[in-house]
Amino acid sequence: MTPEQEELAEEARRLFSGRVEFLLSAPQLKFIPDPDYPEVAFCGRSNVGKSSLLNALTGRKAIARTSVTPGRTQELNFFEVGEPTQFRLVDMPGYGFAKAPVKVVEKWRSLVRTFLRGRVPLKRTLVLIDSRHGIKDVDREMMKMLDEAAVGYRLVLTKADKVKVAELERVAEQVRTEARKHPAAHPVLHVTSSEKGMGIAELRAAVLEDVRS
Repeated sequence: MTPEQEELAEEARRLFSGRVEFLLSAPQLKFIPDPDYPEVAFCGRSNVGKSSLLNALTGRKAIARTSVTPGRTQELNFFEVGEPTQFRLVDMPGYGFAKAPVKVVEKWRSLVRTFLRGRVPLKRTLVLIDSRHGIKDVDREMMKMLDEAAVGYRLVLTKADKVKVAELERVAEQVRTEARKHPAAHPVLHVTSSEKGMGIAELRAAVLEDVRS
């Protein structure tokens, strides 16, 4: 990182290690908070490691619930960061739940699509991709939804410690190639491991940069 990036990363570390509080869960759009602060949303396939990444970014063990049951989160969960509040993190419902009833899937699509298209303070969305599997069709569907909503997003590889270096490089290149096909995708790919702390400081800095843009 450049000196400027290191300074931003340290500022982000201090901010995330301070006040980070759960605000509310919104099963429907009528429950979401007023658009008072910039927001960064997190989305990904069920069991991609979204809750673990949120916990790693904030330096907490349980700011976001982790679960081995895919599809547990079916609401938009809002967290406030900073004292006073500087921005919010939005934990979006996991997608790609194969065994979910059709009505549940349609409810998810409606909630997420409407939120993305109408949320003015949403500065960026982080799309999490499992390093062990790479981009799947359900990820492409999410990316297309973001493209259509004109919401800029960063692609984030999770669980990078679970694959060998050569395989990680192959998956990373595949994701970069895919990203170039999508107008709303940010060109920088983030490679992370919540367990090992890999890429966490850089991602924190990116989030802070996004909310200030």
